[in-house]
Amino acid sequence: MVLRGYVPTSEETLQTLAALRLQSLNSDFSTHAPFPCLEELFPPHVLHARLPAPRHRTPTKCRGARLRAGLLAGGLWGQALAKQRAERDQRLRGRLREEGASTMAAIVEKWKLLQGMGRPEAMAAYVALVREWPGFGSTLFDVDLRTVRRWCGGGVGAGPQRLWLGIGAKAVSLYKPGEPEPLDSFCYGRISSFGASDSSTFRLSVEDQDLLFETSQVDEIAQLLNTYLTSAGAQQPPRPQEPATSPPDPDPTTPPQGLCPTAGPWQHQPPVGSFHS
Repeated sequence: MVLRGYVPTSEETLQTLAALRLQSLNSDFSTHAPFPCLEELFPPHVLHARLPAPRHRTPTKCRGARLRAGLLAGGLWGQALAKQRAERDQRLRGRLREEGASTMAAIVEKWKLLQGMGRPEAMAAYVALVREWPGFGSTLFDVDLRTVRRWCGGGVGAGPQRLWLGIGAKAVSLYKPGEPEPLDSFCYGRISSFGASDSSTFRLSVEDQDLLFETSQVDEIAQLLNTYLTSAGAQQPPRPQEPATSPPDPDPTTPPQGLCPTAGPWQHQPPVGSFHS
């Protein structure tokens, strides 16, 4: 999860984690110790984020200019553009190598400071650093939030919005990628139902709203949620039973209830042909 960028923290902490990993793998620093490649120690996306963003030219509105561009695309102009792209890619690769060498040097310096630390201590220190993130222990899934449908008068909010869906032992949380604090968090008592709307859409009903997520891991999310919800239900003490009473006669002047129901016990509602609980 660290290497895939699912632990939002500073570069300094990521370098320390990499040094602890080296200490765990190779013990004390030595020039003869085998060095893993940087991608096995440090999240690559952090290095790529340092590179300048590619410039996009604003499309011209002049019809004549568009015509000339089209005529020249397969000739000298197209060759010049291809040469420019190749030179730009070469510069970016060189910059990426420089950033990688600088990061590896910083990791090695931190590794040298860990001399004498045993493997169990290095592993414990590694986990202690990762546990500082409040979402530690959650399984994160990349999802696109498509819509938020409210059951009572709230209308429909449209997406898509790329998020992390964190499934933990006590709650479900939504994170903006790279942000340490969740945008929202739902304890399992607030979840009324969940299931697969189709093979790539996961539905999560929380109190008065339906959250629809586009994801390729519908079954994995549902199975994990089912496991945690079953465990949470087993840990709750049984509620005392109340004596049965006859319901009062309905008042014809009272409007019907239940148009906006509160969240009751969670219900797993997969469609036919989907996963099994």
